[in-house]
Amino acid sequence: MLAAATEYLSLMRPVNSAMVGFAVIVGVVVASPPSLLSLGAARGFLTGFLVASYSMVINDYYDVEVDRVNNPRRPLPAGRLSLRAALTFALSLLAVGLVSAVVSWENFTVAAFFAWVAWSYSYWGKKRGLLGNMMVASSLAIPYIYGAAAVGASREPLVWFLAATSFLAGTGREIVKTVPDVEGDQLRGIRSVAKIFGPVAACRLGAAFYFAAVLSVLLPIVIMVVGTMYVLLVLIPDAIFLYASYRLLRDSSPQNAIYIKRLSLLGMFTGLIAFILGGYYRG
Repeated sequence: MLAAATEYLSLMRPVNSAMVGFAVIVGVVVASPPSLLSLGAARGFLTGFLVASYSMVINDYYDVEVDRVNNPRRPLPAGRLSLRAALTFALSLLAVGLVSAVVSWENFTVAAFFAWVAWSYSYWGKKRGLLGNMMVASSLAIPYIYGAAAVGASREPLVWFLAATSFLAGTGREIVKTVPDVEGDQLRGIRSVAKIFGPVAACRLGAAFYFAAVLSVLLPIVIMVVGTMYVLLVLIPDAIFLYASYRLLRDSSPQNAIYIKRLSLLGMFTGLIAFILGGYYRG
């Protein structure tokens, strides 16, 4: 029984799922800092964790044939768990996650949409190039919106700018990631931007999304919903994304794409810190 529990945990990828739950908490902090210790925040974390766990399991369910070659030691290709058991487990996680989201129709709708995106990506979105990239990026943004909804603060504009910035930067990163992966994507039948249009076009499009993320970060300043703390902190991610855009326009090599892919994580992290502290210190 303990061995089986370990296999189910492996399918869930609890660390990754906890990160989604944490993103929900970030949405809470940005939208309504006093609500951090509320019941809504706790339920929000639980929903994020469970629906993310569902997405991890359902991804392995649909990827079993690929994993027989690439990851044969995973529970499903190794035969330590059956496909039926995995599907039942995934649906159980989803059911409990959606039940925990039944606080309002708004909460339930956001959670259900997140689950639908996860299923769509696993079932057919992976091979759809830019659309698949956007699905991955949306999974970065949705938890923030859910966090705001979980504490009744979904109309807070700053959390929507955070979601938009995460989506834009995430899409740019996913596009840039396709440049060094052209050969592998061709073997798997993935119609990535780099494969269809070439690495130069992929880098230019990635740069455009990074630049759009810079504009998204600046808009809260323009509409004056943040204070001095935010203004000072966003200079760091803006500088990183502008530099990333500049490098991509000058160099479309796989080596540079790998470098920018890693650099963009720093930009996204520093941007997240700016939103968190900017939301907390509004003066």
